[in-house]
Amino acid sequence: MDPYPPIADHGIVGDLQTAALVSAAGTVDWWCTPRFDSPSVFGALLDHERGGHCRVAADLPEGDVAIRQLYLSDTAVLVTRFMAPAGVGEVADFMPPIEGDTPADEHRLIRIVRVVRGSLPFSVVCRPRFDYGRAAHRAVAHDREWVMFEGPDVTLHLQVSDPVVLDVDDGDARGRFTLGEGETAVIMLTATAAGGDFPAKPHRAGIGAEFTRCRTWWQTWLRHSTYRGRWRDMVHRSAITLKLLTYAPTGAPIAAATMGLPEQIGGERNWDYRYTWIRDGSLSVRALIDLGFTAEAYAFRRWLRARLEAGGTASGEPLQIMYRIDGDPKLDEQVLEHWEGYRGSAPVRVGNAAADQIQLDIYGEAADALAQTSDIGGIAGWRVFTGLLDWLAGHWDRPDEGVWETRGGRQDFTYSRLMTWVAFDRGIRMATAFARPADLDGWTRARDAVFEQILARGWSTERRAFVQHFRTEVLDASLLLMPRMGFVSARDPDWLSTLDAMDRELVSDSLVYRYDPAASPDGLRGAEGTFNLCSFLYVEALARSGRVHQARYAFDKMLTYANHVGLFAEEIGPSGEQLGNFPQAFTHLALVAAAMALDDELDRLDNGAG
Repeated sequence: MDPYPPIADHGIVGDLQTAALVSAAGTVDWWCTPRFDSPSVFGALLDHERGGHCRVAADLPEGDVAIRQLYLSDTAVLVTRFMAPAGVGEVADFMPPIEGDTPADEHRLIRIVRVVRGSLPFSVVCRPRFDYGRAAHRAVAHDREWVMFEGPDVTLHLQVSDPVVLDVDDGDARGRFTLGEGETAVIMLTATAAGGDFPAKPHRAGIGAEFTRCRTWWQTWLRHSTYRGRWRDMVHRSAITLKLLTYAPTGAPIAAATMGLPEQIGGERNWDYRYTWIRDGSLSVRALIDLGFTAEAYAFRRWLRARLEAGGTASGEPLQIMYRIDGDPKLDEQVLEHWEGYRGSAPVRVGNAAADQIQLDIYGEAADALAQTSDIGGIAGWRVFTGLLDWLAGHWDRPDEGVWETRGGRQDFTYSRLMTWVAFDRGIRMATAFARPADLDGWTRARDAVFEQILARGWSTERRAFVQHFRTEVLDASLLLMPRMGFVSARDPDWLSTLDAMDRELVSDSLVYRYDPAASPDGLRGAEGTFNLCSFLYVEALARSGRVHQARYAFDKMLTYANHVGLFAEEIGPSGEQLGNFPQAFTHLALVAAAMALDDELDRLDNGAG
């Protein structure tokens, strides 16, 4: 039996500072605490023996129980149901949201077990492995309802209510119990700083109130959504997922909850995504504002302005492509040699060496994010921004590593040039709209020079398409953003011919590859699946270009690749399996943008326009 569940067989719960993955079998096999980018306490997803997990499930042979998993509507409360002839039970997993800008010392993962029909036996197994399985721990049983696992920096408390009783063996805790119809039990995991205060003992009434508060919190938050389109369930699930992946104390969104999940089973494309990319966060601002979540959009903009003001990047540039969630630019990469990786996909990397890459596109994405509202940070913020564009005016015309963070050497990537054009364009627009001092002549010359260079060197007369970089005929799906950014009209003949070329070369039954690594080597071995972000960008581009019915068909097919609770990983493999880190924020962001674009264009058709 394969000890690794499919990547897609998971839901996510979180408290806005950290998050855990729960498999469809009821196993918590990924949890890093006290922050998203902290070392793991449970990491069985990357090494089933050394990683650690906490399982709560019906204690029946696998063939005797059917398992289903779902979210309570409009919440991040995850329910795993166990259905057998003798009874039906369920485990509700949730983490009480922690609001505010202060990092918390205590994080709780609460698991409520109940039986709704008949009776069912259950088992609980808790096997924490601290610091990515590198650190030893001590298990101290205070009684048969409370075990304290002491790691080097984190203490994990396992507390249960009756009728659950725990036995400790070799540093792990186990227990068995049976519930009848209407009966409940509570299993609570509380992570504290080493030597921190003891958590209060869980009581059914108090935990029931916590459950109600958590459910109400999420439903209240979601009422801020202004989306009234055709795909409300999927858009709202994506919005909740984006919220779960945002670190509340700073407003910084992470790219995904996990690290090391492979883009190809057995391959080496296994990266740590638990950090904040300037690109991903910046492109989220428009979608969040359009959805009505302005507080989240403004929080990221404040974080972004702070990065501009702080400097001190690993690359020596004014900005670097990614940071830790608190703004720390140091993301030293190391390999966890002792972990085998998901289904043997090694190496498992923690940290990200791409942080010191030069990727010029981030300046356009940052400028676009800052241009979404009139709040650009006052006079001081404007001076920092103008200093950035003045610097960029002298540094845009050079090769970089590109949007996909390839490790095959620098090139003059067309997407990077596109986004430097965006940076100057947005700066000129802001300076003009708000009557702010700026070197408008210099910015305009730079903007126009970038434009002319893209047309002269980024356009292939042979392919009749914009290409990946100036020394290739290869196509690149990142350029699907060209119309959205205003560089070209969505119905311009040159853009439509580019879209046609992508249809032929990068699209496979609505699924879109980023590029062809065989034709454009990226310095890494192995292949990868289609990229979900690009597939949704393709839908948006089709819709805006007037190919609305083709866009809707592609969108409907893409939604069939979502997992059982509406979540997407980074990629789709050749058999429709989800691959890469999970859930990926950028994919859900692109889903939202595609749905809104489709709604707009379908409404135009319904109203007789277009």
